[in-house]
Amino acid sequence: MPLTPDGRAGSAGSAHDFDVVVIGAGFSGLYALHRFRDSGFRVRVLEKAHDVGGTWLFNRYPGARCDIESIEYSYSFCKEIEQEWVWTETMPTQPEIEAYLNFVADRLDLRHDIAFDTEVVSMTYDEHAAAWGIETAAGESFVASYVVAASGILSVPLEPAIDGMDTFTGTSLFTSRWPAEDVDLTGKRVGVIGTGSTGVQLIPVVARQAERLTVFQRSPAYTLPWQVRAFEPGELDELKSNYGQIRAAQRQHPVGAARLSAFSVLLDMLTKPPLKSASREDRLRAVDENGVMGALSWGDIFFDIEANQMAAELYGEAVARIVKDPVTAAGLTPTHPFGCKRPIIDQGYYQTFNRDNVTLVDLRSDAIVGVTPAGIRTEQGIHELDVIIYATGFDAMTGALTRMDIRGRGGRSLAEFWGAEGPYSYLGIAVAGFPNLFIVQAPGSPSAATNFVAALEQHVEWIDDCLCYLRAHTHRTIEALPDAQRDWIEHTTALVAPTVLVHPTCNSWYNGGNVPGKKRMYMGYTAGIPEYRRRCDEIAAAGYTGFALG
Repeated sequence: MPLTPDGRAGSAGSAHDFDVVVIGAGFSGLYALHRFRDSGFRVRVLEKAHDVGGTWLFNRYPGARCDIESIEYSYSFCKEIEQEWVWTETMPTQPEIEAYLNFVADRLDLRHDIAFDTEVVSMTYDEHAAAWGIETAAGESFVASYVVAASGILSVPLEPAIDGMDTFTGTSLFTSRWPAEDVDLTGKRVGVIGTGSTGVQLIPVVARQAERLTVFQRSPAYTLPWQVRAFEPGELDELKSNYGQIRAAQRQHPVGAARLSAFSVLLDMLTKPPLKSASREDRLRAVDENGVMGALSWGDIFFDIEANQMAAELYGEAVARIVKDPVTAAGLTPTHPFGCKRPIIDQGYYQTFNRDNVTLVDLRSDAIVGVTPAGIRTEQGIHELDVIIYATGFDAMTGALTRMDIRGRGGRSLAEFWGAEGPYSYLGIAVAGFPNLFIVQAPGSPSAATNFVAALEQHVEWIDDCLCYLRAHTHRTIEALPDAQRDWIEHTTALVAPTVLVHPTCNSWYNGGNVPGKKRMYMGYTAGIPEYRRRCDEIAAAGYTGFALG
């Protein structure tokens, strides 16, 4: 018989009355459902899409791939799934990740507790009942003692607002909602707007298909060249036989990925000699030996903006060795600090601009005026196109929640609070004024600065343990205290204060600088997952200090 969070044995209740409602059926939501259900809670997942997968369901654009090795970008909680699932490549593509999540959902029999095509539009906390009332776009109502928001950190795309978009007579495509059916770009004149992580993955693939590709770039990217390959015969079996060691190392690693990943490369750079004391010969030797990676592999560039700027110049020299046209090479050279945006895995990105059918339009010197029926007009002329692809990023970390009308104690609006004060939280899990609401990977958590799967497993397990504690001690409510929340944000802010991550020229989705009007604040926890886990466990062991239990 199910147990209610106040410790009483209860009936199954109505179809719309649950102990826990989880929002989202991506990586976080699936594990939360499995974990909470095993703990005896009546739980329902509300998912606005038609299937599981979250970000990996919709971002199916050509070239979409994870930047962490497949054997680590996967659940660690189930040894059977580890052994049964077969990865084909070192770093998985979107179709393989989507298939993996479907396999997990079926293997653990999760679907019957998921309401698909169910978009949450509002949530209101009832202080008397100590429960959340949840409303969907279709007019359905749910009541839950606890809500766990597993709505994802990259689930709300930034839709561009370019004059004339609706007048274009060709095909408009958005990377964040790519069609499920194949899109044939053969013989097409294609324009891509955006050169972030998505654009860098997409552009080399499109260039091989299109008759002509025009890349519209606002901010050049730093990239990390990477060789992704299929597993050799027997290689995956050997890795699986050592999964215990791999997971142990992963658990102790600051980014939750002990093997090769974009993040581990960044950590390795911190161990290198400083750039500012290196001779010109040393700098050139680094580029000779390691290309653009050599330009960035210096120990002082994360903490010294002058060193970072020197690295950017050296990076430009490295790019000029790859890209034949000097004007294009100069246009591809970043000017923002390295590290302030997510590192991007590069599979032939710069080489793509040596193709005869690829043209770069640097929007810093030739801005877009608008979209016309025939294509894109910039200040210097019109580019006639058959297809426009928008790869314009996300309202990260907070976007999924601020687009819902979430009202906590006294009718307090989460969107208004975060909009006015900044995306504050306690532990990156809870927000003061919003009792019984847990957030997986809220601002102030390791989230995007780590292996997301490793980080979310810790979150889900901590939340589940907390719910079990509340049930065992007959508590009905848990709420973050404002003072604890303020102290936590001061702690996370102090961690990045000595780095280039908070430099005024650093505009990224890490700090909300990519969204006009968004309160600017670095939103990740940068001391690493092990330290974060230690602090969370310490708080739990002390009876959930920093929270009010009622």
